[in-house]
Amino acid sequence: MKQIKKTIYGSAVLMAGVLAMSSCSALKNSAKSDPGIDVKKEAVLPDDREKIVQPVSSVYTSEDLAKGIIKGDWAIEKVNGKTAVGETAPYLKFDPAQKRVYGNNGCNIINAAYAYNPADSTLTFSNLASTMMACGMDGLTDYEVNAALGAAAYYSWNLNGDDYLMTIYDVDRNPVLQLMHQNFQFLNGTWAVKAIDGEPVDNPDIKMVIDVEEGKVHGNTGCNIFNGSLETDMDAANSISFQKIGVTRMACPLPNYETRLLVALEDASKAKPLLEGRVELLNNLGKAVLLMERTSDQ
Repeated sequence: MKQIKKTIYGSAVLMAGVLAMSSCSALKNSAKSDPGIDVKKEAVLPDDREKIVQPVSSVYTSEDLAKGIIKGDWAIEKVNGKTAVGETAPYLKFDPAQKRVYGNNGCNIINAAYAYNPADSTLTFSNLASTMMACGMDGLTDYEVNAALGAAAYYSWNLNGDDYLMTIYDVDRNPVLQLMHQNFQFLNGTWAVKAIDGEPVDNPDIKMVIDVEEGKVHGNTGCNIFNGSLETDMDAANSISFQKIGVTRMACPLPNYETRLLVALEDASKAKPLLEGRVELLNNLGKAVLLMERTSDQ
């Protein structure tokens, strides 16, 4: 699960594996079967990767939803009515500033230009490009994802709990893709740590500040200052990962929760909003490792 969370855009190894068009028969067959798909030999990555490839999905607001805005990271959940299957989690990352979409079809890096109009719910993709790495698994839906993008004509919205779902249709209004956008807005702000591994913590100095848009976290262990990055897992709802956590090195008096706090952050794989301004961070077994309460304290 952890390797899925790592962004593909920073990897020179993947781009070094770009092969000739003939090396991936599935993509070749996809291009032949659907004349609307324009698959290039090599995907053109953004000029400024750090600016475009944010570590966390863009936050949606109710106003964005009402306007039909398409932006940020979307996990590809279904293609042609069946579960999307990939060697890595298939997803799309929409960059409205450049009117381009980047992502992964479950095997290869893809990108394309996109245009949409909320007034008539139209959505189209053009100049689809893909890397040509050979895919080692059977049953992948990578070429079907490419074909679905080539067939896209309309889109619609649905809100399911904290998750935004977008369905993409072909010209005959048949659903070809279902995407899920994870809404992490509930994590934004300053949090007091109230429990670690189910044990209550009574130390007002232990807190953290999460900036979803920037993909950053910083705070106080009760003794030392820490900071790190926040990443998401596109394969499951509300899945997160705290990475690259750095800590100052002051000696800590007892009781010292620092080590347990840092271990809990590294173990956290899912965020769950609760009532009364509280949030739980869970590990991959579903056990609560941190209980946090929203605070105005900085």
